Amino acid sequence: MSSKFTWFGHAALGLETGGYKLLVDPFISGNPAAKTAADQLEADYILLSHGHGDHVGDTLEIARRTGATVISNFEIATWLEKKGVKSHGQHLGGGFKHPFGYLKLTLAIHGSALPDGSYGGNPAGFLLTTLDGHKIYMACDTGLFGDMQLIGDEGIDLAVLPIGDNYTMGPADALRAVKLLRPRHVIPVHYNTWELIAQDPQAWASQVQAQTNAQVHVLPPGGSFTLG
Repeated sequence: MSSKFTWFGHAALGLETGGYKLLVDPFISGNPAAKTAADQLEADYILLSHGHGDHVGDTLEIARRTGATVISNFEIATWLEKKGVKSHGQHLGGGFKHPFGYLKLTLAIHGSALPDGSYGGNPAGFLLTTLDGHKIYMACDTGLFGDMQLIGDEGIDLAVLPIGDNYTMGPADALRAVKLLRPRHVIPVHYNTWELIAQDPQAWASQVQAQTNAQVHVLPPGGSFTLG
């Protein structure tokens, strides 16, 4: 069994695992890096890390069209339910056995106000244990924090980390994150969407591979990596 990970640009992700289709922070419309259209995406579940517009993105439209369940923190889940979207609320440190695997919400150092100004609760990352036992950590929007070492103790097969700086970790802190997490594979995201977060992912990949045992996979928008 394998899991197929797709990067749509910025922090919008797709994950096919265990026969289910997941989207993470599906900011597609208005995303200058995206090479696909929101109405082309299918989903059984949508993982929403926090409330900022460049992460909520097309969540409502996709969930209503596909019938997907949105998994997020309790406050965002409640906000979505009021808009007629199926949701499942969790909170930091809490895990739940979903049909596609065991999903735990992790700490993320960031903000979370929703697009309409509503309170968006605490931002989160996602630690997924797939049905075949692989551990996938999607840090989402966050700065570096020491408890990444505890997440790394889980035995991470794939880490998906922001490197854009300004709003999240930059390349130097993302390299330190890899050293704490000790993943087998790592994919950089949340960069080059706009000039403010422009980075050279190949230069970062070279540093990571020179200083750690992780294999870096720099994907173009729309590109995929299969974790076997």
